[in-house]
Amino acid sequence: MNIKLPDGSIHQYDDGMTALDIAESISPRLRKATLAAELDGKRVDAFAPIKGDHELKLLTFDDENGRWAFRHTASHMLAQAVKRLYPEVKFAIGPAIENGFYYDFDTPEGFSFSPEDLEALEKEMHKIANENLQLHRFELPREEAIEYMKKRNEPYKVELIQDLPEDAIISFYEQGEFADLCAGPHLENTGKVKNVKLMSVAGAYWRGSEKNKMLQRIYGTAFEKKADLDQYLFRLEEAKKRDHRKLGRELDLFDILDEGPGFPFFYPNGMILRNQLESFWREQHQARGYKEIRTPMILNRDLWIRSGHWDHYQNNMYFTKIDDMDYAIKPMNCPGSILTYKRKIYSYRDLPERLGELGLVHRHELSGALHGLMRVRCFTQDDAHIFMTPDQIKSEILGVVDKFQCFYDTFGFKYTVELSTRPEDSMGSDEQWEQATAALEEALQASGLPFAINPGDGAFYGPKIDFHLEDAIGRTWQCGTIQLDFQMPERFDISYVGPDGEKHRPVMIHTVVFGSIERFIGILTEHCAGAFPTWVAPLQVKVLTITGRADEKAAEICEALKAAGLRAEADLRNEKIGFKIREAQMLKVPYMLVVGDKEIEQGVVAVRGRKKGDLGTMPLADFIALINEEIATKAHD
Repeated sequence: MNIKLPDGSIHQYDDGMTALDIAESISPRLRKATLAAELDGKRVDAFAPIKGDHELKLLTFDDENGRWAFRHTASHMLAQAVKRLYPEVKFAIGPAIENGFYYDFDTPEGFSFSPEDLEALEKEMHKIANENLQLHRFELPREEAIEYMKKRNEPYKVELIQDLPEDAIISFYEQGEFADLCAGPHLENTGKVKNVKLMSVAGAYWRGSEKNKMLQRIYGTAFEKKADLDQYLFRLEEAKKRDHRKLGRELDLFDILDEGPGFPFFYPNGMILRNQLESFWREQHQARGYKEIRTPMILNRDLWIRSGHWDHYQNNMYFTKIDDMDYAIKPMNCPGSILTYKRKIYSYRDLPERLGELGLVHRHELSGALHGLMRVRCFTQDDAHIFMTPDQIKSEILGVVDKFQCFYDTFGFKYTVELSTRPEDSMGSDEQWEQATAALEEALQASGLPFAINPGDGAFYGPKIDFHLEDAIGRTWQCGTIQLDFQMPERFDISYVGPDGEKHRPVMIHTVVFGSIERFIGILTEHCAGAFPTWVAPLQVKVLTITGRADEKAAEICEALKAAGLRAEADLRNEKIGFKIREAQMLKVPYMLVVGDKEIEQGVVAVRGRKKGDLGTMPLADFIALINEEIATKAHD
């Protein structure tokens, strides 16, 4: 048989050889690393015999589908462990998921898995790994499969099989005494899955319907290497400490209340942070030739039909009636920006026209999808729309890329870039999409930024470039986007007068750099763990007194700081200085100035930095110069 490998090479092997055999022929190390395989693009067991000519890809833990097979095997090992320790438990389903796996169980009434039970199950899974049980796949006709699971007293599996077509061939996987209904693929043996951690237990309705019985879902994760598992668990703990919802309340920044699920409240401290970010946005866009606009929040139905949102985005929109006419609350700012452009006649000499808007938008999100500031129903999108001639596409995209780099470097984010192509639900001709996608790809190549292709994830009106930020603990967040649009100018019949005196259709770019102010604040809060860079920190300096004798001087210092444009307050409470310092540290204040008898006598302040600790004493003027330099350069830790 002829086997074509990903590098394009074709090799001849004997019929019946497995992917593992082929991996062995390449190198023993690759054989050890191979977990599963893709045969003509379909996931298969690496231990399954291959016959005939095929394209083959060997999957390791570095491949998403390799990790999937690894963790799917871990879910079966969990089910086997449960059966050994709790034979009366019935099995539902147990798939691999992102970063782990779960399995749903029907337990006897009154029994719930405890943390101690999870520990015991984890130990049993380690035993199963050490037993190095071989996995074996077998198939049964539908009726035999039903009888097989009836004999094993697994009613949920019987129900799943009964829902399959009459002529379906049902596959099972067996490891030792355990067998489970499963399509696969799986690893060759349990010995590869040694590094597992059972994380939590949650309730889950059978088949996701509240009409069905509530089952117990055990979540877990598994890694090939113990160091990777330890790193993952560390990141989870760090993520808990950095949770923006928790920090938002502790630092009195923002919150989501029961009275408005998905609709954030920003408190005074949060508004300072927000205003600093918006000011930075305005400063950067004005310097780059953008003009700020503001468009209405509610616009009539005809507009949204014209834009395509009525057909392609209606399920995510809110509606109202005014004077018996249908209106929609805007989910996006772009139609308003287009109407702003359309108000006058442009010459080619006037282009590009760059319009920016910090526009409040509303989108309907399911309650289960809401998550703090990361997924809300009401947010401010920092939209910028560029209207240009076709020959300006490359230079304008490069300008936006440069803007993005400036923003993200300012906050200390690393980032990766993706080019997202045409989705299934889209509008426009093939030719337009090909032209737009090629233009974005050419601009990215010219920028020198490495990028990956993300097939089918573009907007419904055009392809896009997405910037994914990496935070302090290695998580990635999609933020900035550049969308090239040939459709909206057509739908709204906008134009410019070319050098030939005739009307021509402009090309439009949609861009956001923050994504939304709310979400970016959530990301920044977790990235910094609430310890914001001094230039955006709600409170920049706290003046702390050692005794009441320093109260007057501390108040004087605080006023001098405010006069210098700094956000400062004095703590004059009759508390020990250690207590005051600890509290200021808990509030993540960048700088503390300690004032006592000694400092008053010497005409200095004792400076403590949030990160560097004791910075010694210095005249107040020197401290003001130091912090102003840090603010001016927008330094970050």
